[in-house]
Amino acid sequence: MTVDTVHKADNGYSENVHGLSKQQLAARQVEIIDIASAASDYWNYIVGRSTVDLSKFKSARTGRGPLLKGWKDQCSPVMTAYKLVTIDIPYWGFGGKLEQALMAGERALFLESYRNCFAWIDEWFGLTTEMIRELERESDYSLNMKLGRPCSAERNWITPEESSIGGEKSIA
Repeated sequence: MTVDTVHKADNGYSENVHGLSKQQLAARQVEIIDIASAASDYWNYIVGRSTVDLSKFKSARTGRGPLLKGWKDQCSPVMTAYKLVTIDIPYWGFGGKLEQALMAGERALFLESYRNCFAWIDEWFGLTTEMIRELERESDYSLNMKLGRPCSAERNWITPEESSIGGEKSIA
């Protein structure tokens, strides 16, 4: 399974952003995932479901929202994440069903992730690249400490008292 992503500043109407061949284009299945939809199925239950209703949410920092019917054509700026998910399970009689289940799980994961990205906009909007990298280093360090794994970053860049993981301190 591979997942390739292209982000474009458009409303989801670009064609062939992944540069697929004619054969690949003929085989692909396009699905439009609307973060404002109320879609819910088994996989949404497994992945989790945000409690934020994007049809009522309005960002205090940016003024964006709520996402009402037709929002994709009315919002500016807007960004689309074009995902190309390729799954190949070459087991006769079993592979196709597993591929379908994995695709449904990926769809639910994308939907929830991008819903949360919009719903949490007031927490990340305005962060610099260096601030985001610092958050990534903190998360990496914290997760590796919990898992008992060696950290990819040097420990001297942060002490547990300085960590903002867990909400003790805010960077934004």
